[in-house]
Amino acid sequence: MKTLIAPACAVAALSMALATPALADLKPGTKAPDFSAPAYLAGQPFTFKLADALKKGPVVVYFFPAAHTQGCNIEAHLFSEAIDDFKKQKATVIGVTAGKVGELADFSKETEHCGGKFPVAADPGAVIAKQYDAPLVMPGGKTMEGMSGRVSYVVAKDGKIVHAYNNLNPNDHVTETLNAVKALNAK
Repeated sequence: MKTLIAPACAVAALSMALATPALADLKPGTKAPDFSAPAYLAGQPFTFKLADALKKGPVVVYFFPAAHTQGCNIEAHLFSEAIDDFKKQKATVIGVTAGKVGELADFSKETEHCGGKFPVAADPGAVIAKQYDAPLVMPGGKTMEGMSGRVSYVVAKDGKIVHAYNNLNPNDHVTETLNAVKALNAK
């Protein structure tokens, strides 16, 4: 019986570590680093510019590890399902990744992922992710160089971060960021 308890505790601890949100390094009130990046919307290439998007309203910048991976597929699908709620709040959503950037055109248009409803941007070498302190950190604390983690930021029209959420679990990023956008607009 004791031999079963130790592995069960280890699995429970790992599950809790994956489910517990870590703190993103860029805190609310910090000026968001400006960036432009090659992006795709419904398979069509364009250059995403944060400064241009901020002229329209708040921007949700969400970093994800790689297109066509289980957690990232879930997260993109959840954002696509909620995109009308973000639009009602005059918010732009942009996904940014350093992983599998050659697959972003397809990822942006596939209905089971972005569904052509919001753009995704390429971040080769995780240059933008580094500016946003959003590297991929594995359970146990190992940082994967050149990979973006799963971190979401809400950037207000004035360019300041108003909300940050860091969690490898993809399920709560939409709720976290949408609630932050609503709170921002309620001010």
